[in-house]
Formats: sequence, structure tokens, C-alpha cells
Amino acid sequence: MAIKQLTPEQVRDWTPEQKDRWWLENVYRGDTPQLTVRSGVTGFLLGTILSLTNLYVGAKTGWTLGVGITSVILAFGVFRLMSKLGITKDISILENNCSQSIATAAGYMTSPLISSMGAYMMVTGKVIPMHQAFPWMISIALLGVLFAFPMKRRFINYEQHPFPEGRAAGVVLDTLHHGTGKEGVFQAKLLAVCGLFSGLISLMKSEVIMNRIHLGFLKVPEYLDEWLYRLGARPAVLGTSLKQLSVRLDTDIVMMAAGGLMGVRTAFSLMVGAIINYLWLAPWMISRGDITPRLAADGVTPLLDHGDPVYGFKQITMWALWCGVSMMTTASLVAFFSKPKMIFSAFSGLFSRRGPKTEDCVAHIELPMRVFVIGIPLVGAAVVLFAHAFFGVHYWLGVIAIPLVFVFSLIGANSTALTSITPTGALGKLTQLTYGLLAPGNIQTNLMTAGITGEVAGNASNLMMDIKPGYMLGAKPRLQAIGHVIGIVAGSLAAVPVFYFAFLRGNPDNLITEQFAMPAATIWRAVAEVLTKGLSELEVSAQWAALAGGIAGIVLELVKVGTKNRFPLSAIGMGLAFVISFNTCLAMSLGAFIFALAARLKPAWAAEGDKNTVKNQEPICAGIIAGGALMGIAVILLENFVFVG
Repeated sequence: MAIKQLTPEQVRDWTPEQKDRWWLENVYRGDTPQLTVRSGVTGFLLGTILSLTNLYVGAKTGWTLGVGITSVILAFGVFRLMSKLGITKDISILENNCSQSIATAAGYMTSPLISSMGAYMMVTGKVIPMHQAFPWMISIALLGVLFAFPMKRRFINYEQHPFPEGRAAGVVLDTLHHGTGKEGVFQAKLLAVCGLFSGLISLMKSEVIMNRIHLGFLKVPEYLDEWLYRLGARPAVLGTSLKQLSVRLDTDIVMMAAGGLMGVRTAFSLMVGAIINYLWLAPWMISRGDITPRLAADGVTPLLDHGDPVYGFKQITMWALWCGVSMMTTASLVAFFSKPKMIFSAFSGLFSRRGPKTEDCVAHIELPMRVFVIGIPLVGAAVVLFAHAFFGVHYWLGVIAIPLVFVFSLIGANSTALTSITPTGALGKLTQLTYGLLAPGNIQTNLMTAGITGEVAGNASNLMMDIKPGYMLGAKPRLQAIGHVIGIVAGSLAAVPVFYFAFLRGNPDNLITEQFAMPAATIWRAVAEVLTKGLSELEVSAQWAALAGGIAGIVLELVKVGTKNRFPLSAIGMGLAFVISFNTCLAMSLGAFIFALAARLKPAWAAEGDKNTVKNQEPICAGIIAGGALMGIAVILLENFVFVG
């Protein structure tokens, strides 16, 4: 069934009251089951699972993935299977939408763990107690919900902005529930099979577990170049072995799948940056002595079998990140300010009057304005109190963050509405710059106040994308808001303990490893250190690298804008390669190129709307990511708490 929508002329000429009346009479499905017990439980369970996949992928890449379409397909497939087995009837289209609302909110709320909170623990060397992390994460996410829904009526009801990813989820929901359903069942099966396969590979990569179950001979190697080193080969650049430079081919199919969702241009940029960093700059700086070897706990440098000191990803990234961070920061800011119309349009009409007083025909289903009028000050006050009690942030600096959230949420939502890209990176840097001026020299305050504004604005903008399919299909906005709150609880109950036990493990030094680079937290920390300590604290070569990276970011982004996005290099993609390992860059790039090549070589596999992508690419990649990420976390927990000794 075709989704009803206003024409461009109606969007332009109709009053807000006319648009609300039209939606209420033509789209709203008030009698369709929505937030039922089964849709709530399904969304809660999916939210716990998908929040962990976002935590895993974020720890590796610094990105969080949109999980809306994945949760739509999973919920539909589960209930279609149960219906065929006679256990229950099919889920309704709006129950399906409520499930994805809950799961999406759970996925997005994990962001602070891998960014501002992680950076705070790295900087201070202190572990934030878990009983403090729960209220902090929940209050930040709730504030995002409270800022999202007041903007909903302007951006979605009245201006009818597309929110492309949200619209795609709405189209998928409509197709699944008004077609034969065969496509949805097939996608759900495909997702499940890919997930099981990926999970099995992740399990088989654990030497500890495979040996304990006496199947060590079936172990999948972590890297595919080990045989070279067993034969005595030692490929090197300027005297540093490729192994120490992380220039290796690994078997991380989760990162290959993440690359499949990333796109070829970003993948190409990632590899260009990785080659520059790991095959040129890093070996050069090691030979100069600017990148120092690893030190053991006793202060002695451990040596390899052939007598060379031990380097590795962590030592390299402490020098290289300055080039990458400055490149990403300047590129993000240029991209942000290169579209002044988008920024100004975010505020245009914000305070426009509805004209003569008329009845608000959707007031009984929209979230009441009193929820925001009362909720934002209350939850905002809780955030300010928590920031002071947990992180030592002065009250007045915390209070300033709340109106800044409003400003940045409007800007972020406007960008997300048109492009599906939330400029969280740029918003985070802007808030860090703001607090660098307001609280100079206070790195903890810089991180956590910027964490309030950046994280809440990003969360509010992303949730707008989740509200869009509900509007398209006639869902009750109040129930979607309740669903978001359920999702926040689901995400916190799953992601916070796993972060503490699987990644943190009692010591902030455990956060950055060759396997989990924590690039978002690394970037937040680096920007805070520069703003509070100054570049003079760095090696001279790192200062020059930061300058070169900043200039490169500006130039590349200006060229991209000037060529109307046709330039093949992305400054964000290149900069990211300086804060994640070469083997992760290679795995993600391979994934992107494999899917693009498959679509080009086999036209029958290509998607109808985009000949560069493969049919069902999203469920394939989502299944691999979910299965591999969940098993990867399970393996970490088993190795550290079950199969010890």
C-alpha cells in the first residue's frame, strides 16, 4: 500500500493546522495495536542486543550504526515465524514500529561510553563507579528525548523533512506488512544465518576457549600472516616490522561487514590515510625516535626475540592521532559552516505564531507541551547535579550546557532531516571549544560539559530519524516517546555492565588496545588536552603533523564542497585512519570493495535503487555485525572470568 504524503505544493502552502488535520484524517491509525506487551518486550530484547553491537563497533571504529531497519526486519521475522508455528498472530505494522523505536533508542544511548565518558576515564585514570554511570547515561539520554519531541512537530509535521534513513525504515515497514511478506521473511532468515556464521567465526578465533573444549585444531587464526613470521620472515619498513606497525590481514569479518555499510569513497579514503600513516609517517617517526617503544610495568623496554624494542598500535597512535584529529576537526567544521543556509533555516520559523487561535486537533495524541516545560528543567537539573557530584563540574558551567543543547539540537536535527548525517563530531568540537574558553585549563570540565551538549544534541537529532516512520504510518507520538524511554532503560542495562566488565575491566589503561582502539574517546581526549595544555606539550614533529592535518582537512573539504561531493577523498575517512589500526582499516575497506565489486560484476545482485550496492546488503551486514559483535563480547567475558588460568 502506497504511503500517503502531502504534495510539495501542499507542504509549501498549507497552514500547520491544515497539515495536522490532513494527517489525522488520512494517515493516523488510532485503532491499530501499537505499544502492546509483546511489542514492548520484543523491542526491549532487541534493544539490549543491538545496543551491544553498537558498543562493540563503536569501540573499534568510533561510529554507532543506525539499527532501525535491522530491528524492523528482526521483529517482523520473529513474529512471522511464531505465527506460522501457531504460537501467536502476526505483529501489526505499528507494533513493529514501536519495537524499532525501542531498539533504536537503546542503540543510540551507548554513545557516551565510547566517547566522553571513556575519554574522561583515560584522562583522569579514574574509573567512574558503575552506580554513577547508570544515572548519568539515563539522564543524558532522557534529555535527548525531551529535546527531540518539541522539534518533531516543526521538522516532521509542518516542514515534512525527509529524514532519509527514517523514511527508508517506514518504506520497509510498509512493504513488509502490505506485500506478501516473503521478502521480509527471507531477509530475517538471511540476517539470522549471517549472524550465526559470524558468531561461530568469532568463537573459533578464541584459542583459550577452543583449547578448553578440545577443538584447538579448528581454531581460526586471528591474522593471516602468522605463517610468514613462523618461517622467519620479517617484512619491515625503515627497520620496523609490518607486524609492529599493525600492517596485517586479519579475519575480522565484523569489520568487513561494517565496511560494507560504509561506502566505497570512505573506504578508499580510509586506506589512503592508513597507507600514509602506517607505511610512511609511523616508521619515519620511529626511526627518528619521536615514537617511543612500549615500557613494561617496571619501566624497562621489553625486547622481541631478535632484539628489537616493542612498538605497536598504542605507541603509534599516541603520536599519529594529532594529525588525524586535526584533520577530522577542521573538515567537520568546514563542512558544518559551509552550509549557512542549513544553520539559519534551523532557527527560521522557530518562534512563528500559529495565527489566530485555533483548536489543536492532534493535541490528544502528541506529547503535551507541559512534559517539556516541566521535564527539561527537571532532567536538566539532574544532569547538572550529576555533573557536579560525579565529575566536579561547577554548577554554572553545567547550567550553561542546557541552553546550548537547545541550540545545537536544532542545528543537528536540521542536518539529520536533510541528509541523515548528524554532525555529532562538529557539535562536540564546538562545545569543547566553547568550554575551552569558559573553563581554561580544566580538562575534566571540558570533557563532561561538552559531553552534555554534544551527546544530548546528537541523541535528540538521531531520535528524530526514528520518529519519522511513525509519522509516515500513523503512529501515536506519545507511545513512541514511551518507547524511547523503554529503549533507554534496555540499552543502559545491557551496555553499561558489558562496557565495565568486557572493555574497562577495572583500569582505564585497558580501554585502548590493538583490537579496540576507542577512536571516539581518543579524539575527545586529544581535543581536550590541546585546549587545556596547548600544542607546546607535544613533540615538535607531532605539532607539525597537527598543522599539516588541519590544513589538509580544510583543503579536502573545500574541494569536496567545490566539486559538489564528487571528489573521491573524504577528510573524515582519511583522518580516522590515524586513530584505528591498519588491519581494521584494511578489513573495513575490503568489505566495502567486495560488496561494490559484487554489484558491478553481477548486475542481477545489484539493488534496484543503487547499482553500486548488493540486494539485501543491509541484512547481510547487519547479521554479520550482530552475530560477531555479540559473540566477540561473550568471548571477552568468558576468557576473563570463566576460562581463567
